Amino acid sequence: MRVDIQQSDYHAALATSVVIFGFDGQNLNVLLSEKQNPPFQGAHILPSVIVKANHDVEQTARELITKITGVSDWYLEQLNAFAKLYRNPEGRVVNIAFYGLAKLDNKLKNHLKKSGYSWHGMNDTPPLAYDHDDILDFAKERLKRRVKRRPIGFSLLPKEFTLNQLQVLYECALGKSFDKRNFRRKILSSDMLIDLEKKTSPTSENKKPAQLYMFDEPKYRKMTLKGYPFIF
Repeated sequence: MRVDIQQSDYHAALATSVVIFGFDGQNLNVLLSEKQNPPFQGAHILPSVIVKANHDVEQTARELITKITGVSDWYLEQLNAFAKLYRNPEGRVVNIAFYGLAKLDNKLKNHLKKSGYSWHGMNDTPPLAYDHDDILDFAKERLKRRVKRRPIGFSLLPKEFTLNQLQVLYECALGKSFDKRNFRRKILSSDMLIDLEKKTSPTSENKKPAQLYMFDEPKYRKMTLKGYPFIF
């Protein structure tokens, strides 16, 4: 069957948006900015950009988050295409969305101060412009599925961390609480953690030092590829 394509059929733009998750030790957050021009001026949006005709979509997404954060080594995964007819009042725009995972180190924090972007609680975001609420919801569900099958902590936690930090991360991602002993037994039996044989320094908030761990990177990479059932 012959398909006739008219010149007007090409009049659609391609964009990409990235849901960037970051973990601050207590909450999972997403990166947003306030739109500075119409339409939706003053509303919050996800990091987004139009993809140029001669550019790759994923490379454009990576360049966008590097520009915003100053970090180039990211875990990035494609989510879905968002293509409702009237999702953008300025014209037909198809959005290929991604999500990324960020470590909240000092380099990232300092760069964000100049970028106009800020962190918002994953479940406490203001209403977003366009269909970015739909994109965020899709990303949260994808993260929930991924955390059950793949160890994502390597991309969100500092190099050295406590088991409590790891548990809080999983509780935030999955939206439920775990029994402390069961969680630790499950995680330690995975054999992907290295006991650093040192503890955190006491603070005014936490006077009892906690054991520090790091990921065994070769084992972590292997588990990331083949999957692992993190079921508690």
